Amino acid sequence: MQNSSDNVDNPDWIEAVRWNDDGLVPAIAQDAATGDILMMAWMNRKSLRLTAEEGHAIYWSRSRSKLWRKGETSGHQQIVKDIRLDCDEDVILLKVEQKGGIACHTGRRSCFYRTLKDGQWTSVEPVLKDPDAIYGSK
Repeated sequence: MQNSSDNVDNPDWIEAVRWNDDGLVPAIAQDAATGDILMMAWMNRKSLRLTAEEGHAIYWSRSRSKLWRKGETSGHQQIVKDIRLDCDEDVILLKVEQKGGIACHTGRRSCFYRTLKDGQWTSVEPVLKDPDAIYGSK
């Protein structure tokens, strides 16, 4: 038996999220084992619902205006271990297992690979794999 909170299109738990004017919410991917912050992306209602249903991170690509299944091109999927909502209900935290150890399209473990040092952004994480080898040259 299905109750009203099981509505496939907009379950109650999705409507509890404070979506921005574009119907999006920021989502932070965190390594479930180490606590490292891997990346930030955007989600819409459908991507959040599918992420919860399928157990793989699915985001909304603002530049392409379509769903983006993390790892669909690179193979670097994010297996979702936990989904959390912050106290203001306007940020999603995905605790993930990062397949292949690379979350960033630059070939690094994390998108947060630069630190501010002496008034300049300095890279502090190495490229683990050449992006051309991951995605092919454009």
